[in-house]
Amino acid sequence: MTAAGGRAAVGIPGMLAGLATLLGLALVLMLAGMWHLTQGTSGIGMGDLLAEAAGERSSVDGVAVHDVVIASRLPRLLAGVAVGLALGVAGTLLQSIARNALAAPDTLAVTAGSYFTLTLVAALGLAVPLWASSTVAFLGGLVAAGLVLALAGGAGTSTTRLILAGSAVAMALQAGTSMLLILFEEETTGLYAWGSGSLSQLNLTASLRALPVIALVVIGALLLARRLDVLGLGDDAAASLGVPLRSTRVLAVLAAVLLTSTAVTVAGPIAFVGLGAPVLARLLGSLIRSLHRHLLLIPAAGLVGALVVVLADAVLRAILGAQEAASIPTGIPTALLGALVIVLLARRLQDSGPAQQPPQARTGLRSTRRFWIVLAITAAACVGVAVLGLLAGSLWLRLGDVVLWAQGGAPDLVARALGERLPRMSAAVLAGAALALAGCVVQSTVRNPLAEPGLLGITAGAGFGAAVVVTSLGGARALMVLVAVLAGVGTFALISVLAWRGGLMPERFVLIGIGVGYGLSALTTFVLLRSNPYDTPRLLTWLSGTTYGRTLADVAPVAVALLVTLPILLLVHRELDLLTIDEDTPRILGVRLERARFGVLGLAAALAAISVVAVGVVGFVGLVAPHLARALVGGRHLRAIPVAMLLGGILVGLADALGRTVIAPAQVPAGLLVAIIGAPYFVWLLWRSRA
Repeated sequence: MTAAGGRAAVGIPGMLAGLATLLGLALVLMLAGMWHLTQGTSGIGMGDLLAEAAGERSSVDGVAVHDVVIASRLPRLLAGVAVGLALGVAGTLLQSIARNALAAPDTLAVTAGSYFTLTLVAALGLAVPLWASSTVAFLGGLVAAGLVLALAGGAGTSTTRLILAGSAVAMALQAGTSMLLILFEEETTGLYAWGSGSLSQLNLTASLRALPVIALVVIGALLLARRLDVLGLGDDAAASLGVPLRSTRVLAVLAAVLLTSTAVTVAGPIAFVGLGAPVLARLLGSLIRSLHRHLLLIPAAGLVGALVVVLADAVLRAILGAQEAASIPTGIPTALLGALVIVLLARRLQDSGPAQQPPQARTGLRSTRRFWIVLAITAAACVGVAVLGLLAGSLWLRLGDVVLWAQGGAPDLVARALGERLPRMSAAVLAGAALALAGCVVQSTVRNPLAEPGLLGITAGAGFGAAVVVTSLGGARALMVLVAVLAGVGTFALISVLAWRGGLMPERFVLIGIGVGYGLSALTTFVLLRSNPYDTPRLLTWLSGTTYGRTLADVAPVAVALLVTLPILLLVHRELDLLTIDEDTPRILGVRLERARFGVLGLAAALAAISVVAVGVVGFVGLVAPHLARALVGGRHLRAIPVAMLLGGILVGLADALGRTVIAPAQVPAGLLVAIIGAPYFVWLLWRSRA
């Protein structure tokens, strides 16, 4: 953010160059819009559109050109322009007040909050007019943004902390949204595809109502331009020059949230336009210095945002064909763009060392007696959860039923129930242990107590691989295990290569992992929407984390992985302890730092990937269980690892048992319940460790 750099030298020629750039962007947007209007399922082309513009009424294949343009193509184009303009300006405001190039409506969970509240309204069956929908989305986005900024320690916090806070809150809100989509399938029909951002419009009404609101908010943002320019000099300098810091930030956040919620109401959450558009506009600013001034930067980012959305939609339809592209939301290619921007920006960031650790992470030694007591209690609790997993369900069983079943004398109904529950319980407990073990390794190796495999894209990579197998290759179990593991490990390798710069810097590794995870999640959504639509609810449930339909064959890979990796990681517990300290201490004591780091992270990636096959994509286990373990028995890995594994098994096993009984005979995916439990804990950790 070099908003202040070189502004003094900008004079009238510079401002004229900036205005010329805005006119050039508007012209390019106009040309892109004309191309966009030629994309559609009917055979109407540019010649027909030009003839219509000249006043000649014509038809193609018996359909009036005028009717097609007014009813279908123009509403889609206007929606793209409105949404792109709103998100581009919103992202600029958020980046300017945070002085952080990775701040955006998506990374600050504004989009996720707006989408959640709109889904909640739909699930409750409330019929609300468009203006009320915008208000609901605004309130949801505002609460989410406020929560993220509060947890991160304010607008000026570190990049890693801000993105981790936003990603975690967004994950929690997305889990709540997924639960609503699964539990209220009829009421929320079509919201899954819309949730990735769709420009499909029934008419011009939504866009025509949104554009005046967007225009008014943009004018308000332009009135803040001088304040934002001065704010780029730093808080102290801005305050000394008379800029009211608090009111400026509040007004900018309100404007950004209002723009984002309006965009979500029109077209759903189109991802990362609010991140990419301001970055691209600032890149233009490196050529046209006057674009660093917010009076020109704000409209430039809005025009770039509109251009990104319109081109993404047009290119998607040009590549796939209008008929095929109809089922693919525009938000998918923009999400891929956003993931690329995050990775590129993260590669340019200087590593600032480990994140500030919460009090729970700074644990000293615990007595040996305490360790054995905690280990015994958690082991007993894990056994109790396993027994509960066998007994719980739409048909509650007794311990005597389990004994009879083990002896081969149980009635058929009991035998069928336990034959289904044993693999599910085993999958939940073992996968939870695997995720907790992977989380221990990840947090220690990247020296960030707020990191975990789910946030770093590893499980997203495994989920993408498994989704490809299920949707395209018949879903053979052995093949799905192999591809999921290869995809998870391959994702880790990709993140490592991208994060490498004379060494594997932990902070850069975290940010690039988050970016890659966003991109892989977008690709997974693309694969799901390209598959049989009747399979989408089932696949969405699986990706939300569930043990439904699991067999002992699904459990075996997780058990084997634990048997292989656990002894290895316990043997290198000393190296893991040293990796948590800093970069120099392990080298001084003879540890080959990069070799050790790559080795243990590779094992963690494999564990997380294999767990996806057993329980789907489950987040927060690798965060919560290691933290609780360190709080109970201290930070030494020889003690923390077994306790964390037991806690992970308890957490996922309990979530699975509750998911099968809370609304029986319907079921709630275990991953969603884990997110509901884990997200508040993560929020608490962030709150305790805020600056």
